[in-house]
Amino acid sequence: MSTFKSLHILNYRIWFLGALVSNIGTWMQRTAQDWLVFDHLTEHDAGAMGLTMALQLGPQLFLAPVAGLVADRYSRRQLLIITQSMMALLSTGLGILVVLGAGQLWHVYGFALLLGMVSALDAPVRQTFVSELVRDDYLPNAVALNSASFNVARMIGPAVAGVLTVAVGPGWVFLINTCTFLAMLLSLWKIPTASLRQLPRAAPGKGRIREGLRYVRFRPDIVVVLVAVFIVGTLGLNFVLFIAAMVGTEFGLDASAFGLMNSIMAIGSVAGALLSAGRGKPRLRMIFGAAAAFG
Repeated sequence: MSTFKSLHILNYRIWFLGALVSNIGTWMQRTAQDWLVFDHLTEHDAGAMGLTMALQLGPQLFLAPVAGLVADRYSRRQLLIITQSMMALLSTGLGILVVLGAGQLWHVYGFALLLGMVSALDAPVRQTFVSELVRDDYLPNAVALNSASFNVARMIGPAVAGVLTVAVGPGWVFLINTCTFLAMLLSLWKIPTASLRQLPRAAPGKGRIREGLRYVRFRPDIVVVLVAVFIVGTLGLNFVLFIAAMVGTEFGLDASAFGLMNSIMAIGSVAGALLSAGRGKPRLRMIFGAAAAFG
């Protein structure tokens, strides 16, 4: 089937499986961390939960251009090994603090910020690494399958994290997430460097970020997509906050219900990603039609 054609390529298949396991762990940690702040370290304080999310996601806003430049300049495989190892260490550190009963709100803030900074580098490297695994004509399909993997993990991870948070506590969920990073590191180790596509690297020199911004400035099609993503992402993607408030404050339920509701949210995302994988190329009318339907 054309929807899954990239999975016929061995290197991409190895990468896909490692990324799927790692993404499940990432969603487990996100869910456990949100509930830790909302229900364990505060009295259902949505503001504290929102601040934690801002600290973890905010660095991407400021570091993304630099991270993109780094991804163009250096070996993406080596960069991923570094970022995945650092995120595993951060997950381990926070997990140990929480399991020992020493975790405080400011600890979560600090680890969220550090994790956000590492993730800001990891995200563009991970997205562009796919271009070294498949041919250009397979690239839209491979990117769409990456999105499907992320959303399948989003469907599985929160539900598992909710049950485990109730059963053993959020600290152990963080430690389990550490193990899932090993799957990504193993997949990177199993992909021979010599088998990767050799793509041109960005030449050293100053002004590369300004050059990229100038390029975007004169591409109205890219600008309009970025504006749409910014509007939807800023004003629409706040589900975690109101789901936590509805589950914990309004209905008085526990972390398992919080995880389940986050998983249910992902079902539509998986369907959308698979539909995208079956399309030859993205269309602006599809992007804006989906944005309008979302609204």
